Amino acid sequence: MERIKNYIQLHLNIMLFSFTGVFSKMAAMAYNQGGFGEPRVFLFAGLMFLNCVVYAIAWQRVIGKFMLSTAYANKNVYLIWSQIWAFFIFKEQISLRNIVGMLVILTGVWMVQRYE
Repeated sequence: MERIKNYIQLHLNIMLFSFTGVFSKMAAMAYNQGGFGEPRVFLFAGLMFLNCVVYAIAWQRVIGKFMLSTAYANKNVYLIWSQIWAFFIFKEQISLRNIVGMLVILTGVWMVQRYE
């Protein structure tokens, strides 16, 4: 049960990290609409910075519960979260190549997990 709890914490932290890209894209979109005079640029840039700070603190706490190779292999799951946010938040299309890439990532994570 403790192991499952640790993996949930790890993956929630990875999901948190994936929001850095969301805030970055939102800041860029706001900049494209109004330049540096657009207040949303600073809002999203600030959220991106805050997200990175919270993530860094949480990451240091969670990686102590895993072998380093396991923690860093799982970190690549953020690419899958990024695809999910791209689809749901930004209404982007997910191509067959994207799906194949996500399956490759999951396969790699699974292969590393087998030996823990």
